Amino acid sequence: MIQINNVCKSFLTPEGKLDVLKNVSLSIKDGSCMVIGGENGSGKSMLMSIIAGLEAADSGSVECGGKTGLVFQEAETQILGETPREDIAFGPKNLGLNKQQVAQAVEDALAKTGLAAKADAPSRFLSGGEKRRLAIACMIAMNLPVIILDEPYANLDYTGVKQVNALIKLLKADGKTILILTHEIEKCLGLADDFTVLFRGEIVFSGKPEDALQQNLEQWNIRNPLNSYRELKDLVWE
Repeated sequence: MIQINNVCKSFLTPEGKLDVLKNVSLSIKDGSCMVIGGENGSGKSMLMSIIAGLEAADSGSVECGGKTGLVFQEAETQILGETPREDIAFGPKNLGLNKQQVAQAVEDALAKTGLAAKADAPSRFLSGGEKRRLAIACMIAMNLPVIILDEPYANLDYTGVKQVNALIKLLKADGKTILILTHEIEKCLGLADDFTVLFRGEIVFSGKPEDALQQNLEQWNIRNPLNSYRELKDLVWE
């Protein structure tokens, strides 16, 4: 379980103190998929960084039972290898696996993420969705138990969204603990076991996705995904 207890984080700005996270407490069960929704600037990415140990909280604590893998919104920034095969191999090598084990881990990760055909292609020429899948492949190769996806649908087309969701389903089937941080909940809420809403640095809802859909999500600047499109005039967000 990931246990977050009364985490606070703030920064000093020219305008004064900026509270990014305010007494955030949350429990995430092993092997579950939690969607953390919220508008841009709600504190999602900072919470991710604190869970992963990239940032220190001002107060409070985080307990995580295993190493955490992060897939950043701009996935290309974490690609190090010239090809997907080279990139995926970095993690297992750093874990001390022998040559045969590294090769097997790479092949398994390529197969699971659907990147085998692009294994030796230049990484820089991959599509946005493929780069995101490559970042996840690196986590799979290291057998990390916790994977956090920060805005995984950013700049993806319909095909890319479907590919990412297929991979999330695979990770769930493998028993990984998954955190999806997004403001686009309509693309993934059906995959979630639990749903949490961050609003201006505070948790304003935490529970089952079906219960969240009965809330006035718009008060937290989240469009309820059950809003229907029945005719042309509905195809405008207002």
